[in-house]
Parts: sequence; C-alpha cells; structure tokens
Amino acid sequence: MHTGRTHDWNGDLLDLDAYLDRIGYRGERAPTLEVLRALHRAHVTSIPFENINAVLDIPILLDIPSVQDKLVRGRRGGYCFEHVVLFAAVLQRLGFEFTAMNGRVTLGEEKILPATHALLAVTAADDERLWLCDVGFGCGPLEPVELADGAEADFDGWRFRLERREGPFGIDDWWLYQYGADGWRHRHTFTLNPQYTIDFVVGSHFVATHPRSPFSARLFAQRFSATHHHRLDMTTWTTFGPDGSSTERKIGPAELGRVLEEDFGIVVSAEDLARIGEGLVSPS
Repeated sequence: MHTGRTHDWNGDLLDLDAYLDRIGYRGERAPTLEVLRALHRAHVTSIPFENINAVLDIPILLDIPSVQDKLVRGRRGGYCFEHVVLFAAVLQRLGFEFTAMNGRVTLGEEKILPATHALLAVTAADDERLWLCDVGFGCGPLEPVELADGAEADFDGWRFRLERREGPFGIDDWWLYQYGADGWRHRHTFTLNPQYTIDFVVGSHFVATHPRSPFSARLFAQRFSATHHHRLDMTTWTTFGPDGSSTERKIGPAELGRVLEEDFGIVVSAEDLARIGEGLVSPS
C-alpha cells in the first residue's frame, strides 16, 4: 500500500537532533521495528495533545518548520494532524516506509462522523508486517499495533484490538478498540486509503475552525504515560488508569497555568492564558 511519495512529508526540513532530544530518545537511528516501537512510545509520552491555538483562533500550520517550532522547541503540544506530520517527517528521515491515513473518531458511537483523525501505517526494514502508528490521539497506544485483523496488544495494561470489517464497494473498514471500565469500546475507524499533507490541511481547517467542531472553542488537553492518562476538558481534569479507573476534579482559571505546565507539560504565555481563562468562565 506504500505509494513512494514520502517526499511529501519534508523530512529534510526536520531538526532531527532537536526532536530526539525533545522526546528523550538516545537509541539507534535505523528503520527497524525496535526503533519504531521506542520512538512511538517516547513521542506519545513526551509531546502532549492540546488544541489551544484553535481555541484562541491562532492559525494551525502543518509545514514542518512551524510544527517543530511549536511541538519540539516551544514546550507545546498539538492535535493529531500536527503530531502525525511531525512523526512522518521523522520516519522519512530514518528510512521507514509508511502511508498516512484518515480516520473517524467514534468513541462508541455508531453514526457516521467526519474523517478528522490522522494515523500512519508503517513497515520496518527488518519486519514484513504492517504497523498502525497512532501518535496523535492523546491517550495511546504506547507502541505500534500490528495492522492485522484480530490483532490485540497490551502495553503496560493499556489494551487495544483491531478488527477489519467489510465496507461498501469492497473497501475494508478497520476498527480500533480500547479496553476500559466498560469493556471493549471502538475508538475510531479508518481505511487504508493513502493521505497526504494537503489532505490533512483540509481536515485540520475543519477541526480548528468549524463551529460544530468540538476543538474550535472548547479547551482540551491530554498527557499520556505508561501509568496514567490525564485529560483536561474545559475545567474538568480527569485521570485514568489502564484498568479504566478514574478520578476527577474541577480547576479554576487561577490554577490553569500551573496545571497545564506541571501536569500536562504545556507552557503558554500570560496573555494567552488570560484569554483561555476568560473562555473557561464564559464559554461561547
């Protein structure tokens, strides 16, 4: 399924040393499965998920210089499109073959939702299998999941499963499930139709600006580790464990800067923090 168009991801513009330092990776730089697993885990546990620019009506740019200024050098995070174009540039620089894809976030819903989630299907030089890399969802998986029907993975207690279902016109739908307090729940669906940077620019514009997008006005941030998943939804801060257990608390505008920096690894300016705080008090 690889198209050979990895040049579209502009890996030559990436500051690879800065990226690897950002995620704390000190290992080998080779297109192997071991390296892919290590990079994936380091990325999702180091760079948070957040939509602050969308909430503040600041344009979200997907060119590599802009993305690395924000996610690598700026102690910020991003949403799926930003994470995936960055990770794709890294994979290209290291010699991996991959295809980008679009998915529909379902979170248990059965209705058809817009294709607004970016993913990658990757192969390593020393392994013939295809691997799903989902670095931009905000809550795992920690490592790639084999892209095979019925594949299950358990990463430090966080459990995932892939299913393939026959779709219309012979195009298979893939469903990623996650195990939680209520058992298995499908998280998103996707097809293997290749996507490119320009496709993500279109999807990102909808996510950041459309009035019906949950990310265009509602503050949302996530930080993931092997032991906890922190989620901030406006003023509600929830911490989940691998078994689905959770604790919840409310935060106020006065706490926001400290919580974002200390617990989510996100640093924003005082001016932007004040604007976000106004939205928490009087959401539009």
